[in-house]
Amino acid sequence: MPTRMRHVGLDVHAETIAVAVAEPDGGVRELGVIRHRPEAVRKLLAKLGPAGQLRVCYEAGPTGYPLYWQLAALGVHCDVIAPSLVPTKAGDRVKTDRKDAARLARCYRAGDLTAIWVPDAATEALRDLVRAREVATQDQLRARHRVSKFLLRHGYHRPEGIRAWTGRHAQWLAALRFPLPTLQVVFDDYRANLALLADRIARLERAIEAALPTLAPAQQALVGALATLRGVRTVTAATVVSELGTLRRFAGPRPLMGYAGLVPREHSSGSKVHRGAITKSGNAHLRRVLVEAAWAYRHRPNLASAVLRHRQQDQPAPVVAIATRAQQRLCARYHRLTHQGKPPLAVATTIARELLGFIWAIGQLVEPPPAAVGTACCA
Repeated sequence: MPTRMRHVGLDVHAETIAVAVAEPDGGVRELGVIRHRPEAVRKLLAKLGPAGQLRVCYEAGPTGYPLYWQLAALGVHCDVIAPSLVPTKAGDRVKTDRKDAARLARCYRAGDLTAIWVPDAATEALRDLVRAREVATQDQLRARHRVSKFLLRHGYHRPEGIRAWTGRHAQWLAALRFPLPTLQVVFDDYRANLALLADRIARLERAIEAALPTLAPAQQALVGALATLRGVRTVTAATVVSELGTLRRFAGPRPLMGYAGLVPREHSSGSKVHRGAITKSGNAHLRRVLVEAAWAYRHRPNLASAVLRHRQQDQPAPVVAIATRAQQRLCARYHRLTHQGKPPLAVATTIARELLGFIWAIGQLVEPPPAAVGTACCA
């Protein structure tokens, strides 16, 4: 490492970037504010010195990773920092962009910051796509609630033996007629919105499958391997890969569970140990799809499922063996916890946490070693 290394802290906003530099001699200088534009960033780097003597950092936020990608293309080492893990002084009541940049530069030089993993452009694009589908499913849930509450207000009840939002339920909704034309107009508009949302979700799911070939070969292999697990379809596997990138950056399953926010809170002192609900301090998108997948394990093991065997075709035998072991263990654990009187959501959360352990094990088999991956790790 060069002896004249300069550590640069950037406080990045939509239109401006506050800049501060921690010099090798120990001083920290505030350099002012520049426009958040590629040409302004290039001019700043040219003034700061050779790229090999610069270390740049900024906090992860709504501006995304284009700045990171620009700095990497210019040959400048850059770290994107986890905002929640930046050290702060309890008594400091003055916050400005310049002070934030200076604090980043000072802590970066001291090694007190935690860098996150930064995806490449293809992985980030897939992440946006799967999150767009998530938004569409949330809109669909709200639309369904709107229809059911509308029917409830006007005294219409679903016939016995018909499950909600199935094919028979759709036929029943299509046959409903209201005595007042105004009510019929409202109901028809609600049903038309449901149809549009169903088409929107189907279109996004097709787009997700079409986007998989744009990923790196190791990520494509990981998506296929994760789909061998029960409850993990291609869309769910693509969500896991887009949110995690590579499973090799986690030293074990426990850090991965912590990243998803699925580990219990703990407040221990001396001989007293108190654990509470899960932290929920990790990736909420990852946690949601895992809990959703965990509900599939409430049924008895079905190793002969035609759908599951189709997803397991052409997959390595060790991967299929892990998926089989996961189904047997998680189904048994689901029923054991249920018989103990645990709440259903708590049971599903527990199963989701253990499912992450099997996902990590599959990642160790499918992904190449870190030296061959060529991607940065994060804590």
